[in-house]
Amino acid sequence: MGLRLGSHPQCVITTTPRPTPLFRRLMKTPGTILVRGSTFDNRDHLPEGTLNFLAERYGGTRLGRQELEGELLEDVPGALWTASMIDAHRLRAAPADLQRIVVSVDPSGTSGGGKGDDIGIIVAGKGGDGRFYVLEDASCNLSPDAWARRVVAMYEKWQADRVVAEKNFGGAMVEAVLRTASRNLPIRMVTASRGKIARAEPVAALYEQGKVSHCGSFNELEDELCAMTGAGYVGEGSPDRADALVWALSSLNGASSVYNIAALA
Repeated sequence: MGLRLGSHPQCVITTTPRPTPLFRRLMKTPGTILVRGSTFDNRDHLPEGTLNFLAERYGGTRLGRQELEGELLEDVPGALWTASMIDAHRLRAAPADLQRIVVSVDPSGTSGGGKGDDIGIIVAGKGGDGRFYVLEDASCNLSPDAWARRVVAMYEKWQADRVVAEKNFGGAMVEAVLRTASRNLPIRMVTASRGKIARAEPVAALYEQGKVSHCGSFNELEDELCAMTGAGYVGEGSPDRADALVWALSSLNGASSVYNIAALA
């Protein structure tokens, strides 16, 4: 109502895109033009030292994506994970004293290769301090042979102890594909005896207790986690990365009550 003078009064307001009801309504208002920009687009007019500090300190974090990259990130009401919960214990690198490392696989119900859901592949470890560390998100949308080779590559890269794979979707096929990629790969097949949310809640509790650190930034994984609510998953598609993370941390935590385990020789 302050724009009263002239034939076509205008104003410009710049702000961080916080997920407030007002901001969401504004973005949906007819005539609104949405322009996305990054702090680093203004490099010519900002001190290089400041940019380097911001990139090093906040690059890849959800806070950085909001404040520096101008993304609208919403914490979903009732979410099991929040951005602040993940960011609070984020590390730049993995600790050296990891006692156990697993590669977890959540296979897609489709054939992969660019169609259907992704194959969730998460590497996680448990340290001598009893804490848990998410080391890498190697999820992909590839053919069975290609994703199996990626699992083997992660197993060798991180010198993991075991591969944990869900067998709800074609368990025999999953095992066969992994065995073809590496005959002696130590595999533990897990079968979900409870729903996704029931399996996820004990793992989310570990985050709430400050017992999990992400060693780096895993944007797609973290977006899936923050879309997991007590009422179900509210993101797009299937939370394959989140499912794989839940299997990995459940295995490391010895939470066998959330699934039935069949160890394969």
